[in-house]
Parts: sequence; C-alpha cells; structure tokens
Amino acid sequence: MKKLFLQTKPFVIPATDNKLIEEHFGKASIDAGEFSLAHMVAPPKWSEPFQTPGFDEVTYVFSGRKKIEVNGEEIILEKDQSIFIKRGTRVRYSNPFDEPCEYISVCMPAFTFVKVNRESE
Repeated sequence: MKKLFLQTKPFVIPATDNKLIEEHFGKASIDAGEFSLAHMVAPPKWSEPFQTPGFDEVTYVFSGRKKIEVNGEEIILEKDQSIFIKRGTRVRYSNPFDEPCEYISVCMPAFTFVKVNRESE
C-alpha cells in the first residue's frame, strides 16, 4: 500500500434504507482492515436492527440527532457529541427525528458486513 492516500472519491456502500454511507478508508474503499472511516447521513425516521459488532465504533455527529439503544438505555447523540461503543456490545442505531443526521464513524478493526452481526428484524 502507498505511504499516502488522498481520498477524493469515497466508496458508496449500497444501502436499501436511503442511508448514505461513504467509506473514505477501510475494507470496501482501499482494502485496509485496521480501521474504517465513513461519512454517513441517516434520513429522518431511519432505523436498523440491533447488532453486536465485532469492532469498536466511535461516532461523531455534525448535525441532527441519532438515537442509540444499548443495554436497555436510550442515548440521544446530538451535534458536536461523540460516543464510543465497545465491540461485543448489543446496540441499535436510529434516527426517529424529522431531520437528517450527519455523522462520521470510525470502526476498529474495519467495518465489514460479516463483523457487524445484525439481527433479523
């Protein structure tokens, strides 16, 4: 791999729920597995099933709000707030609000569909 990689065209991960996922670095974009960095926009009223990821995840919100359910607790992550979720934690992310939520996530090791361990709805 190169010593430097300027990302100008992130890989858009296909989604069927109208969520925008642009992976700048990670397995899908540059085949690097130590971490992934993605820019995301969750549309209003978006949600996904519970998951128990095999990676640590840090999320930082730029605008809007994101609801996080973990261990029976509901957390509302707002603009300029961040959260660290440890791998092996059962968690659910959603945006039940009327405005989009724009955020970045860093996953260590890199996000993969296999490691996310999503439950069936």
